[in-house]
Amino acid sequence: MEDVIQIKADPRFIRQVKSLGGEPLKECMQCGACSVVCRLSPDENPFPRKEMLWASWGMKDRLIGDPDLWLCHQCGDCSSTCPRGVQPASVLSALRHLNYLEYAYPRFLARWLSKPEYLPVVVVIPALIILLILWMAGTLSVPDGPVDYSRLFPHTLLNSTFSSLVVLVLVAYWRGFRRFIRDIRKKQRVNIKNQKEIRFLYQLKEILLHTQFRKCQTNRYRSLAHILVLSGFLLLLLVTMVAIVNVLFFDYPMNLWHPAKIAGNLGGLALVTGTMMMIWYRLFRRDTIGGSTYSDWSFLAFLLLLAVSGILTEWARFGNWSAAYVIYFIHMVLVWIVIIYAPYTKLGHVIFRFAVLLLSKTQSKG
Repeated sequence: MEDVIQIKADPRFIRQVKSLGGEPLKECMQCGACSVVCRLSPDENPFPRKEMLWASWGMKDRLIGDPDLWLCHQCGDCSSTCPRGVQPASVLSALRHLNYLEYAYPRFLARWLSKPEYLPVVVVIPALIILLILWMAGTLSVPDGPVDYSRLFPHTLLNSTFSSLVVLVLVAYWRGFRRFIRDIRKKQRVNIKNQKEIRFLYQLKEILLHTQFRKCQTNRYRSLAHILVLSGFLLLLLVTMVAIVNVLFFDYPMNLWHPAKIAGNLGGLALVTGTMMMIWYRLFRRDTIGGSTYSDWSFLAFLLLLAVSGILTEWARFGNWSAAYVIYFIHMVLVWIVIIYAPYTKLGHVIFRFAVLLLSKTQSKG
């Protein structure tokens, strides 16, 4: 007698997938065209065919912690090939979003970022915390004279609060990420300690340069937008660290031709360009990459506003604008928003993908 396989269907999970962009899910006829055409799908246990089947049956236990979800770049090759217009790319995007919600810690922050009704809370809480810090420092009023941001937000106070915020976010992120690693290791049956250093460096190169993404045919140039956003964000993060060190040991603010200032401007330009490209693709290539969730749009909007406000903050200081301190305050709020909510956006996606690439036993078809 054959073993009986029990399927734990979750109707609520099906509704969640459909509400996040997987509406045509039930139209899938399991022809397998999506897995065949995908150049990123591994030969062993290829995706997204099995994910489409599991999602249609509401098999949440299979899909939460499914490593293959993070190998997909949502390039649209599968969606453009699907004979019934099911858009598997949208379904996998929805499944990744539900994984964010599952592994987020604390989970309420991820829920806030995923629903538009929480937008005022997402913005107001960081703004109120910054206002409280300024009030306690006695610098809440707008200073007179030439623009000097340190008179509004003293650099020692800025550095200490920003550093504390980053530490808290990393601790929170690690709590959820540790559960993710546990599930990935269990489903892949691979021990991360057995991975060689050369594999680490190879996969780091893949994350930074998106070499696998460029194997895609449909929307392959989206890889450039992703590279610009990631490199711009990392460059700005590095410049922020340099600025903190500069405040402690060297003269500050830095002049316009300081290497760190030049790097920061390049990072801001890359971030603006990359986010604008992503927005264009999401608006005008929906037929292949599928729909976008609210959290995708809010993430892009916050990144774009962060980069633009940073550029305006610099111009306002050098131009001695009357609205400089208002612009600076808005920029600081956006910095806090991006840092606080980064683990629950596609910036967290980068770390999840990197972990899966390190732990994955299979290779793509190439």
